[in-house]
Amino acid sequence: MVDLEQLTSQVQAAVRQLTGVAGLRPGQILIVGCSTSEVLGHKIGTASNREVAEAVYRALEPEVQANRLYLAVQCCEHLNRALVTERACAEKYGLEIVGVVPHLKAGGALSVVAMERLADPVVVESVAAHAGLDIGDTLIGMHLKRVAVPVRPQLKAIGAAHLTMARTRPKLVGGERAHYEPDPGK
Repeated sequence: MVDLEQLTSQVQAAVRQLTGVAGLRPGQILIVGCSTSEVLGHKIGTASNREVAEAVYRALEPEVQANRLYLAVQCCEHLNRALVTERACAEKYGLEIVGVVPHLKAGGALSVVAMERLADPVVVESVAAHAGLDIGDTLIGMHLKRVAVPVRPQLKAIGAAHLTMARTRPKLVGGERAHYEPDPGK
């Protein structure tokens, strides 16, 4: 078993790095995909673990609250990678709420914990998040805004799971005479 305190510390460091680099503003969406199986060194979807999910959530919650972000937790492929988020997020961004309740074998452990810990949780079909953490190659890219920019994490893994992070930026439109605002992530 992985050291849960160390795991919480690793996730906290990763989310702090990402929110700092991404320049996230209050009300924006942070997506997190997490395979607790991969964190424990198993194949994705084979060993969902609630304690690992709780350790990950313990790191995410204060950072999300401090930055006044919306958290969107991606479910597994058995729920078509739907997401658990706050009803207020769904309403603000016009997200389609779907009728499903994640559990350990369909949704994943982190989505189960998010359903229990968010103030008014709903499951939505998709989001266009402003930044994201992918712990264990859960493929969050489908839920990022159109121009995703890789963020090279200082930590390469959370437990035994590969860590990938991304921020987004606005599309650059126009031609050679166009001027652009500075990218806050550079």
